[in-house]
Amino acid sequence: MESLTAETKISNGKIFRSALIESARKLSPREQIRNPVMFVVYVGSIVTTLLFILSLFGIRDASPLFILQISIWLWFTVLFANFAEAIAESRGKAHAESLRRSRKETTARRLARPELDAPSEMVASPLLVKGDIVLVRAGELIPADGEVVQGAASVDESAVTGESAPVIRESGGDRSAVTGGTRVLSDWLLIRVTSEPGSSFLDRMIAMVEGAKRKKTPNEIALTILLIAFTLIFLVVCMTLEPFSSFAVASAGHGRPVSITALIALLVCLIPTTIGALLSAIGIAGLNRMSQRNVIAMSGRAVEAAGDVDVLLLDKTGTITLGNRQADRFLPAQGVGTEEFAEAAQLSSLADETPEGRSIVVYAKNRFGLRGRNIAELGARFIPFTAQTRMSGIDLDGRQIRKGSVDAIQRFVGTNGGLMPREVSESVNEVATKGETPLVVADGARTLGVIALKDIVKTGIRERFASLRKMGIRTVMITGDNPMTAAAIAAEAGTDDFLSEATPEQKLALIRDYQAQGHMVAMTGDGTNDAPALAQADVAVAMNTGTQEAKEAGNMVDLDSNPTKLLDIVQTGKQLLITRGALTTFSIANDVAKYFAIVPSIFVAIYPRLSALNIMRLHSPESAILSAVIFNALIIIALIPLALRGVRQKAASAKAMLRRNLWIYGLGGLIAPFPGIKLIDMLVHAIGLA
Repeated sequence: MESLTAETKISNGKIFRSALIESARKLSPREQIRNPVMFVVYVGSIVTTLLFILSLFGIRDASPLFILQISIWLWFTVLFANFAEAIAESRGKAHAESLRRSRKETTARRLARPELDAPSEMVASPLLVKGDIVLVRAGELIPADGEVVQGAASVDESAVTGESAPVIRESGGDRSAVTGGTRVLSDWLLIRVTSEPGSSFLDRMIAMVEGAKRKKTPNEIALTILLIAFTLIFLVVCMTLEPFSSFAVASAGHGRPVSITALIALLVCLIPTTIGALLSAIGIAGLNRMSQRNVIAMSGRAVEAAGDVDVLLLDKTGTITLGNRQADRFLPAQGVGTEEFAEAAQLSSLADETPEGRSIVVYAKNRFGLRGRNIAELGARFIPFTAQTRMSGIDLDGRQIRKGSVDAIQRFVGTNGGLMPREVSESVNEVATKGETPLVVADGARTLGVIALKDIVKTGIRERFASLRKMGIRTVMITGDNPMTAAAIAAEAGTDDFLSEATPEQKLALIRDYQAQGHMVAMTGDGTNDAPALAQADVAVAMNTGTQEAKEAGNMVDLDSNPTKLLDIVQTGKQLLITRGALTTFSIANDVAKYFAIVPSIFVAIYPRLSALNIMRLHSPESAILSAVIFNALIIIALIPLALRGVRQKAASAKAMLRRNLWIYGLGGLIAPFPGIKLIDMLVHAIGLA
């Protein structure tokens, strides 16, 4: 499946150029003040620029060349911060543009009432309102979001999901929702419009991935307040250093007061500019990573909440199991040979187009070497499986071979004058006791045996659950099966708990119970009966194939309608939180090296003994200050890829991940600036910039 992401639609070069232009546009005060930390750097850039202009007229705070270089690198620091945010936004806008291209205005056949022969009129799709009934035939675009009220058809949704395989949409059930801009490939659909003009699902998707309505999440706001507090503290400290240096010069009788340019450089290097510059990009990138997985998060809060989830409620069918039961073994009746039973089971399933029926044909072929048959070549009359008869079969050479549910075959055998043997009934009970589904095969009045169908647990799902357990996440399987069947599947899949014979009320009660215990709960759903539980869950992922009620109740929509996507969503959310924490740790830790570079340099003329703190042996006070400012700017752009990609996540507990990140990013942030500033100082000195 080719995801409809920016990377598949627009080249990285175009995104890069767009981000550069946007970086310059964001230099307006109105844009800068949204980020208080970088706004301080922005003001510092303006002040140093003014100081440079004044120095050209003889009003000198420091040497013009030194002021100019500091000013240039401060502007670069602001631009790099803008660039980090802009490139994250550009990816979202590129994705939004590809979605916007898929939204086509078309004419709609609006009916007076929900009947095929009702009077109709052709109207432009933007004129449709909620409640209108439209008829869409094969080859036509669906004009608006809606619910199928009559008909069944295959629909091409690749314009939205990127998935080339068509899907079935039909009235009733949980696959009745359709999205405007998708195309009907066969048959026809009567659709009730469920969205107002300009508020369709596609419109909301575009707004979300474009970032136009992105609000800061609670954790992001809390971190911003912390960064502002750090900034204010260092601002006060730096403001007091100027009168202190003047007093120190007067007392010592030598040296000169610290220049305003040096103090601005010190302030910029000591405040948490690195995380301040990357914080917004990290949040936007989290939303982008969701969209790359074809998941539309309706808010940044939802992505962040996914990182805090510690309980996952997972539907059995389609999530833990393959979704269709498959033939697992044949149990012939007494006096019936294995080969005879296998052949009868295969023949009776040739006309059964259900996944279960096809699995019986494949099992007979693989296990007993029976090749598939062509009905036409056999010259037989076949009886296809229907929900009403719950049987399929074949009439061949005077024989009536049938396969179906226990009660259906029991009636069939009785009609033909036979009885189901006791050993067959015992086999049926044995299969049911193990949580499997029994099907019975008969030839007229003679019962031949039992086919055991088994839920097939997805390959690798047990290992994924084990990884989640290491991260402190509890998995709970939700199923409508009886307790015995549910227990067997839960044990095989490795879930921590299960809820059997689940009703909508029980799902809702289970979520509330976990939340009352302080847990964050995530679940998936696609039906109207899932809507209450989805609305209650902290992270609610609605399937794109599901009903409109389910989509509206969820705070995320999976365009691929893959229930296992919930596992990826939780891991993406945790990666967002880990990335934010890791870069915050790095940003605060690397201030230590800048302190050793700048503070001794600005006071060494007054207190020569401070030269002992010049442990990096930087060439001069000017080169030390300039090198620290350059490093401060370059480290931002060096960390942009990490902010966009996210810190690599491992299957470990939150405590273990915190300890790991403190070692890697805390220690790394402490050590990295020392060689970095030293190398820049050597280069600055070599080319004579300071």
